[in-house]
Amino acid sequence: MAMASVKGENVTVSAAAAPRMKKLASMLCMKGGNGDGSYLNNSQAQALHARRMLHFLEETLDAMMERSSSDKLFTAADLGCSCGSNSLFIVDVIVRCVSEAYESRGRDAPEFQVFFSDLPSNDFNTLFQLLPPLLAPVAGSLEGCLAAGEGAATATRPYHAAGVPGTFYGRLFPGESIDVFTSTFSLHWLSQVPEEVGDSASPAYNGGRVFVHRATEAVAAAYKRQFQADLARFLRSRAREMKRGGGMFLACLGRSSGDPADQGGAGLLFGTHFQDAWDDLVQEGVVEGEKRDSFNIPVYAPSLQEFRDVVRADGAFAIDRLELVRGGSPLVVDRPDDAAEVGRAMANSCKAVAGVLVDAHIGERRGAQLFERLERRAARHARELVEKMHFFHVVCSLSLAP
Repeated sequence: MAMASVKGENVTVSAAAAPRMKKLASMLCMKGGNGDGSYLNNSQAQALHARRMLHFLEETLDAMMERSSSDKLFTAADLGCSCGSNSLFIVDVIVRCVSEAYESRGRDAPEFQVFFSDLPSNDFNTLFQLLPPLLAPVAGSLEGCLAAGEGAATATRPYHAAGVPGTFYGRLFPGESIDVFTSTFSLHWLSQVPEEVGDSASPAYNGGRVFVHRATEAVAAAYKRQFQADLARFLRSRAREMKRGGGMFLACLGRSSGDPADQGGAGLLFGTHFQDAWDDLVQEGVVEGEKRDSFNIPVYAPSLQEFRDVVRADGAFAIDRLELVRGGSPLVVDRPDDAAEVGRAMANSCKAVAGVLVDAHIGERRGAQLFERLERRAARHARELVEKMHFFHVVCSLSLAP
């Protein structure tokens, strides 16, 4: 049994939780492929948010390069890479910034090794099909190759790539082997739904609801404890895997409210019309109430203070930068005044990130019925969703503590 103390609270991780974590890890993934409801075709919002945070990542890399030595091999790992192109964008930024830093020192750029890591259920095939071929060895520096290939950036890649399946809430790499870690829009996914949330005999039972948003104080506390325990495990693992002088850039859903039961934009995504769509299926007799009550979205958007408390309690990392950044809407639409388009965008956004879990719980046919009802409900509230739905993100830059 492992225990971490977070601002006076004991966060206990029991061995009994391992089977539940393994079960979720075997099915949790973004919707694969390239269909209408796939993550690949419904991650434009994440792409926009990532680009708005670009300067934070560049600052992390600049600070790291001032601390690190100029090795011939630079190793990066993107954790929670999923199956869209956003991970490739992050890696391109890393390669560019590090190459420029080497050039400024009058040195040839290093070779780059990049690890793309996610749960074994992730659609790695779709991700790897997006990878351009490896840059062929040519005379001259890598910086020159990059400059020459700017017009054809999609044609080649100046790094070696490999996939690493596994949960980032445990060890993934050998000790002191990674120069920089990145994880964007993944750490709000919990390793498991808190056990007590699904226990009808528990005060923290979340009966009648499918998410922590607007849930009871006991349910919110259970989600918060799970997030604290998960983040502590994440940090302990990365501390052993990161090279001295390395850096880590993290971004996940966050919230501006001090109330854990007010999940902000995530609450609007999973706790309102998505919740109502589940209730529709129950009232229509398509799904039993017990089936709805046993389903919970394993997502928690922390406050800035909650995130800070876990990092400080762990003690392995120094906080170089930690901010709560207001992002945009997860609904990327061409015509905001088109209610039908907004409804489809809402349904596809939920399907892309939670569709696999829904289908595993109630089957694909009833899952399709759920998202059809969600689309209709979202269309009826299109104006409200366009005006009010936006995300906050916790953005963090960490380095190993002295």
